[in-house]
Amino acid sequence: MLTSGRTKLDIQILVRFAIFTRVLSLVLQAVLNAIIPDHEADAFNPPRTEKPLFLDYTTDVLFGGLGRWDAEHFLFIAEYGYVYEHNFAFFPLFPLVLCSTASTLLWPLSPFLTLHGRLLLAVAIANTALFVLSAVLLYGLSCVVLQDRSLALLSSLMYCLTPANVFMLAGYSETLFATLTFGGLWFLEKGFTFAACLFLGLATGARANGLVNVGFLLYLPLQRSLTQARVLPTGSAWHSRCSHYILAALRYFLTSALCITVVVLPFGLFQLYGYYKFCKPSVNQVQVPNELLNLAAEKGYRVPDAAAPTLSWCLRPIPVLYSYIQDVYWDVGFLRYFKLKQIPNFLLALPIATLGVVASYTYVKANPLVCLHLGLWERRKKGTEGKPPADFYSPKVFVYIVHCCALLIFGIFCMHVQVLTRFLASSSPVIYWISGHFLLCSEPSLQKDKTFATGQPQDNLKQGCICFFLHINNPVTQLLMHWKTCSFRTQCILGYFVSYWLLGLALHCNFLPWT
Repeated sequence: MLTSGRTKLDIQILVRFAIFTRVLSLVLQAVLNAIIPDHEADAFNPPRTEKPLFLDYTTDVLFGGLGRWDAEHFLFIAEYGYVYEHNFAFFPLFPLVLCSTASTLLWPLSPFLTLHGRLLLAVAIANTALFVLSAVLLYGLSCVVLQDRSLALLSSLMYCLTPANVFMLAGYSETLFATLTFGGLWFLEKGFTFAACLFLGLATGARANGLVNVGFLLYLPLQRSLTQARVLPTGSAWHSRCSHYILAALRYFLTSALCITVVVLPFGLFQLYGYYKFCKPSVNQVQVPNELLNLAAEKGYRVPDAAAPTLSWCLRPIPVLYSYIQDVYWDVGFLRYFKLKQIPNFLLALPIATLGVVASYTYVKANPLVCLHLGLWERRKKGTEGKPPADFYSPKVFVYIVHCCALLIFGIFCMHVQVLTRFLASSSPVIYWISGHFLLCSEPSLQKDKTFATGQPQDNLKQGCICFFLHINNPVTQLLMHWKTCSFRTQCILGYFVSYWLLGLALHCNFLPWT
């Protein structure tokens, strides 16, 4: 009961802080968007086909910063569907969430807000709710994997200050993807394989890198199957043991095949839809507004045309539209970004890359045998039988380290490197685990004072004048308030998280380049 009570208290602390950071982010982006002139960026900017209504100007002033850069693509898809070829770089689940929110929850506002205005409001509502849920799911996943409640709470609180803050707030699919990924992994760790498949399959419908989550569906059930196989009594007959292993293997392969299908299916169906839309266009296709056709003619955007010659990518043995768009429209490919002019972008991605590398090195150095055995089994020291391994060095963390390394290597060598920050921050819990681990190691107050970890104030005299801050009091806010007494490593980690949290709001919301 004590553990359950502490868990509830942790979740209350986490939810309060997550809501606080979301509300503060919304306020700051509105203020910064108002006082900083927008940069004239060469970004996707479709014309508005509806006449503004009564609340549209107010909505744009309050939430216009949420619709910059790629967010405009998601808003456009939610409003008009997949009109242009390059729209297929953006997966459909997030636009579907926005469209559903705008047409149901926000439908009473339709006399006062155009569809675009309601979609912009839907971004603020949906991403705020999803972010709070993702923080709670990350806490649950961290508790199961790390077996350390204090580290789980601290890591989840650091997630609330994620360096990818603006992308978790604006009209991007990162928050939805993080929610589905952390939720799917939590279900998988708890043994609910088919619920995990559903969540991870939906994650693939939100972002293409959801395909990488297939690795978890192969590894964790295998680890569980090997553990179950070893508990067979040694005195069992040979044929009984053999049958047991064969049945376990069959169960694993059949389950894995089904799970992989569920995760890959959304990607395949989306590519199939793109193929039939552009490679087999119909003359009876949905009519596109003239303003959008004029934009296509002006910018060279490709729309489905039954009279046009067959497109080159349609003739490939495996016509995958997504990879074609990444190659042709965004020039994404192996080492293509390794140019001198991209050094500033590499510097922007350096902190998150450093965290990933340090996490991997720290873990491998502490657990060489676990890594050698691929984390599938472990040899415990004498006297530790029955004690589950805990904290960041737990063998259960191994697969997450591998996942983080795979994303890190792919992001550096095969992507636009500046997106590495949001790429890792919305996909890998390791970034937050290693940050929380270093904070715990660097700050003795987090280890000695147990009331500190449960959100009780340490210095009532100093904090008594900040009533609202007491309401969101937690280990992270305590460290921020006692900044000067923190160690250099703590200052580096918190400085990185907070500076990127703030800079992203100022730059991205005004069409200035960011990660």
